[in-house]
Amino acid sequence: MATVYLNLGEQTSTISRGAAIAIGNFDGVHRGHSALVARLRTTADRIGVPAVVVIFEPHPIALLAPERLRPLLTTPDDRAELLQRAGADHVVILRTTPALLRLEAREFLDTVLGKQLEVKAVVEGFNFRFGRDRAGDLQLLGEWCRQRGIRFVTVDRKTVDCAAVSSSRVRTALESGDSAAAARLLGRPYRLRGTVGSGARRGRSLGFPTANLIDPATLVPGDGVYAVRVMLEDGSTWPGAANVGPNPTFGEHARKVEAHLIGFDGDLVGQSIAADFVARLRDTQTFASADDLAAQLRTDIEQARRVLS
Repeated sequence: MATVYLNLGEQTSTISRGAAIAIGNFDGVHRGHSALVARLRTTADRIGVPAVVVIFEPHPIALLAPERLRPLLTTPDDRAELLQRAGADHVVILRTTPALLRLEAREFLDTVLGKQLEVKAVVEGFNFRFGRDRAGDLQLLGEWCRQRGIRFVTVDRKTVDCAAVSSSRVRTALESGDSAAAARLLGRPYRLRGTVGSGARRGRSLGFPTANLIDPATLVPGDGVYAVRVMLEDGSTWPGAANVGPNPTFGEHARKVEAHLIGFDGDLVGQSIAADFVARLRDTQTFASADDLAAQLRTDIEQARRVLS
């Protein structure tokens, strides 16, 4: 398996040429995306070619309307890994540029799918749009494929809890703190990555040292206390309890992500870590004293331990 970065018009490697492809943003790689990639895998096997997923980086909205760009659900590297786990042989990360976004719909097909990738099959979801101003639709794509003898497959929407799965639904669930709903839509717990920075060390003074995530790479879930699994740079995984939001007990109003790793003893400052949000335990609360907060933290940690076991 390989992940390849590609510029518009650039000569592609043999691994990404002459394949069955699916193309889109695939942010979050939710259950709908996984179903599409599974169909891509079947189609590729049927005609004896690799299954390749093409994604865009950065998200086109970042160039077209940056004020409308919302935090993403996955980093490009995580997205590529998840797509490969779902069944893709390779992932092509197409660099989004003004020149790419100026391509009219049919020009996009001729240039990227035809000349650059020489596709043998195309598998797309029910709402796929492409080209300048998103003018291209499935009808145009299907016609283009038929004219060239390229196999064309469409995949219906995937529903969970009686509604279509979408990245927007995942984002809404996470922003409201509903990590369980997000996990149902994703097919796995939501993962947040960040670098550990130095904090006020209040957690350590209470007997519960925390890793403070700074510059999180993706969407931060809604305020609350969560049971999390934390992955460190050395490959180890630790159960933990994470607080997202301010610390009103000490008069702090800035949103932070602080994770206590149960049983861990060491310094993580400067490390890149990832936390899987397994379950939401409670709302953010204000406590009358540091002792009251410490008592609640003991309860949170024990609850997180039970959830994660």
